[in-house]
Amino acid sequence: MESDITHRGDGVAVLALRGKLNMVTAPVVRETITALVGDGHSRVVVDLAEVPFLDSSGLGALIAGLKSARQAGGDLRIAAPSEQTRLVLRLTNMERVLTPYDTAEEAFARA
Repeated sequence: MESDITHRGDGVAVLALRGKLNMVTAPVVRETITALVGDGHSRVVVDLAEVPFLDSSGLGALIAGLKSARQAGGDLRIAAPSEQTRLVLRLTNMERVLTPYDTAEEAFARA
């Protein structure tokens, strides 16, 4: 799993992931989001455009990041999920909690 972090001018941190988000890579993603929030970036977008696969561990990492961001007064949103990721969100009813946005720019456009 590779990742890039971009800090936008509006205070939003964008974490762009590349590779599978599974039980092997989920702990790193969880730690990265926790570190972002700990550094004062409580509004986080996780860009999943280059994540072809998400399992329950990956979903758990995103939910943990969401909880961390919300406890800090912010939010975590996901952008550009693949069809497989959308299916996982639908099957687990997590699409209500982690609403997918088409792009990272749209995720906090109205916030």
